[in-house]
Amino acid sequence: MKRTYAVLAAAAASTVSLVSVAAAQRDRPAAHASRAATVQLRHTRLGSILVNGSGHTLYEFTRDHSSRSSCMSIRGCSEVWPSLKVSGRPTAGTGVKSSLLSSHNGQVTYAGHPLYTYSGDSGAGETSYVGEKEFGGTWYAVNASGGAVK
Repeated sequence: MKRTYAVLAAAAASTVSLVSVAAAQRDRPAAHASRAATVQLRHTRLGSILVNGSGHTLYEFTRDHSSRSSCMSIRGCSEVWPSLKVSGRPTAGTGVKSSLLSSHNGQVTYAGHPLYTYSGDSGAGETSYVGEKEFGGTWYAVNASGGAVK
């Protein structure tokens, strides 16, 4: 009899824990991949460059090849340089060529370059990380033609 009460008490406690976890996950903001990604053009001290919907600089990584992210396979890289994710098709803002905008495995690409943000970016239009050498490559901003901005 005591064993039955102990099992019932343990089951009730785990049910409460599962309900708490589910409620916490429900209240958490959605991940970047669940939102539509908008790529825009913004004028900065380096000229006009691609930015995300919040105005943060978008970067290309010189180690990437053929629309495939090399950063994803380098330990710690994606935490510092998170990829711009999308579910569905990314949206081109004014001045951005929609014909160059695409996605590969949920990561937004532009002119074949996977796009990233920088985790330490202090705000919209920040460009001080352009030309940063990290994780075996260089991080450049991207212009409306898909070229590297150095």
